[in-house]
Amino acid sequence: MKIVFMGTPDFATLTLKACMSEHEVIAVFTQPDKPKGRGNKLTPPPVKVIAEEKGIPVHQPVKIRLGEWPDLLRQYEPDVIVVVAYGQLLSQEILDIPKYGCINVHASLLPAYRGAAPINWAIADGHKKTGVTTMKMNAGLDTGDMLLKSEVDIEPNMTAGMLHDLLAEKGAGLLIETLNGLEEGTLTFVKQDDSLSCYASMLNKEIAKIDWSMDSDSIRNRIRGFNPWPIAHTTLEDKPLKIFAATCVENEGAALDGLSPGEVFMTDKNGIYVVTGKGLLRVDELQWGSGKRMQSQAFLLGHDITIGTKLT
Repeated sequence: MKIVFMGTPDFATLTLKACMSEHEVIAVFTQPDKPKGRGNKLTPPPVKVIAEEKGIPVHQPVKIRLGEWPDLLRQYEPDVIVVVAYGQLLSQEILDIPKYGCINVHASLLPAYRGAAPINWAIADGHKKTGVTTMKMNAGLDTGDMLLKSEVDIEPNMTAGMLHDLLAEKGAGLLIETLNGLEEGTLTFVKQDDSLSCYASMLNKEIAKIDWSMDSDSIRNRIRGFNPWPIAHTTLEDKPLKIFAATCVENEGAALDGLSPGEVFMTDKNGIYVVTGKGLLRVDELQWGSGKRMQSQAFLLGHDITIGTKLT
């Protein structure tokens, strides 16, 4: 099949490679280069890097729905447009161009977690399973007919970064299976039940602030779901404290009287124990202020944190 591929971040790269291996990728559309790092150096998206290495034409429209871009897509005469974490909505005009339509790889078991951050919120909300879904796109946000699904378990210590890598691999294989089914005419198009949908909102640093009044399980899930970005954080002694890993701990009947959520219950060689709205949370890995990321044991060697110290 002749494929126009649309995608931007690392999550899309394995699917692009799979398309190049099994089919003919005739063009790649991705987001414009963005400034990155302290020097604000313009950095190409990961998808662009791979495409240019293979000599595939790359286009980076600011708004693909506008100007000459739909006409350019028609000139390519693609059999299918594959869309993976592209970052732009496609117009109906574009959706109607390819013979087999526009096929999206979405990192959730639709209709759950439509939107920008399905991987993160599946963990942050405490789910035990998630997966990837291929769908034929329509003009809505992740509302098209579903084609194939692949389910995965969310392991207890899995972070969003780990789940990202697993689903990227699963999505690449599922997309190839989907394309084969489209060619053979063996796929069933399944409409989504909108009543079962939920929205995976875009992440930011404000969302990642820890609310210590939540129960320990919920806080730990958010710590995992917001790792590697934007990282769950709180404040210790007027400095930001990022928390990368934590463990829920039974207090075994120890009295928490007089301590409120966010206050330190105790410290030991294993970490820092913080009172939550329900239960204790042991902070295992952290970064304080501009210091290095480290295990809590190492942090406590140089910092004396007293019982009752408030994390805000």
